[in-house]
Formats: sequence, structure tokens, C-alpha cells
Amino acid sequence: MIFGGFDARLDAVPGTISVYAGRLDAPPTWTRHAEATHYAASTMKLAVLAALHRSAEAGGPDLDTPVEVANRFISARPDAPPFSCVRQHDNDPAVWDRLGQRAPLRWLAERMIVRSSNLATNLLIEHVGLPAVAQVWARAGARHSVTGRGIEDFAAREAGISNLVTAADLAALLGAVATGATRAGPIASPAGCAAMLDVLCAQQIRQDVAEGLPAGTRLAHKNGWVRGVRHGAAVVFPDDAAPYLLVVCTTTRLRDGQRSEDTDIAARRLVADISARVWRARHDLTPAGP
Repeated sequence: MIFGGFDARLDAVPGTISVYAGRLDAPPTWTRHAEATHYAASTMKLAVLAALHRSAEAGGPDLDTPVEVANRFISARPDAPPFSCVRQHDNDPAVWDRLGQRAPLRWLAERMIVRSSNLATNLLIEHVGLPAVAQVWARAGARHSVTGRGIEDFAAREAGISNLVTAADLAALLGAVATGATRAGPIASPAGCAAMLDVLCAQQIRQDVAEGLPAGTRLAHKNGWVRGVRHGAAVVFPDDAAPYLLVVCTTTRLRDGQRSEDTDIAARRLVADISARVWRARHDLTPAGP
């Protein structure tokens, strides 16, 4: 096993570390707790992106349609009042600067990915609807992942409505975007998949998986983090080897005397370390069968 010796180190981390690593066109070379569920953090934005493209291709408003930028959303809990996002919790002031104005769906989708905008995400969920996001997960063959609510919908969270992912499901969705194919059929048109890959490659928050790769390596990725959670999901495109998928999901606990900031830094370094190890093994990943 290429990565067998590294599992012992991961076993010592307090919490759950999930990994899916393998070529796009082949079974995975290394999986570790790949079916374990984790709180999704911002990795759920991958499914929202795909749902938006599928909606446009199914006859909905095209991606250049402008929509109002407002900060008021319908809760996934039926008896709850509308909720709003908090600007200080967002990574992207650009969307907030357009409050009260209109912005194209395509631009909102870009900001949702490249700067992980929470406000843009909720606007897009309101546009496509949560059932459309669920259909994306189902079409990708996801077994456990669910997008049950928007970001900062605390009433829904208190009712047990959550956003969950697994490393295997994120790999299935990313693989569907990268190849255009699933067992159920295309996740989107070839042009739509290419556009999604372009946005994922334009990611500006180049942390986690990206930090374990040589500078300039092309990758299509989305990461996500909240306290105790750090994920990275990517398609890596080496110049000298076949493209490969790498998804790392971490849900960790504080050690005695450890600060939450230290835990996040350690998790980020761990994802980067796993990424570096898979990069070094890129020529040895399981090839496609005959």
C-alpha cells in the first residue's frame, strides 16, 4: 500500500480524517473513512454550482440573468421566520457591496467559489431551490451527502436540518464535473462542465490541498472550514501524470489546553501534508482497467 504507513499517524489525530485519492479514470488508490459524514462547511457550494448550471440548461434563466442582491432568505424550517447572513462571517465583501442592486447569476456563482461568498451561496440556493441541489447529489451517485439548508440558517440547524458530505461523495461530484459523466448520465453539458471547471480552477483561497502542491500546479478545487472542520476537495492536473481526485475531510477535537485556532492550523497543515504525499505518488496511482 502506497499510503498504508500514513494511516497510523492519522489514527492518532483526535477526530475523523477521511480521504479519497485516485485517478479520474480509475478506482481510488487510497480511501480512509471515505463514507463517514462530516459537516459540509463550504464544500456544499460545489453542489449548488452544479444545480445552477443544470437549471439554466433545463430552460431556467440563463447565467447572465441579473437577480436582486438581498440579505433575507427563507428558512428550511417551515415554521421559522426569514434569516440573514452576517457580513463579518463572509470572505467576500464584493457581493455585500451590491446589496440593493442586481448582479448576474454567473457572477454570483463565481464569487461563491473563488471567494466562498456565503451571501452569494444563499442567493443561488433561493434561485434554484434545495430540491435541485438534492438532485445533483443523487445524479452524482452520492450516498450520504445532503444540502438541507442555506448558510447561517440557525433555526433549521436547531431543528436538526444540516449540510453533510463524505469524501467519497465529494469525489463523485467532482469527478462528474471533470469528466461530464455519471452512471445516471451527464451532470451537465460539456460546455457547462467546462465552465464549472474554469471557475474551480480560478479559486483564490489556495489553501489546504493547494498548499501541498508545487506552485503553478493546475487544480480545480473547493475548500471549506468552520471551527473543528477543515476540508479540501480537488481535481489535480499534473503536467507529467494523469489527473487525479483528492478529497480530505477532517473533523477534529481540541486536545487538552489547545486553542481552536491551533486546531484549525493543524488541520490545514494536515490536509496539505496529505496532498503533498499524494502528489509524490501521482505516478503510482491505480491506473484504469482494460
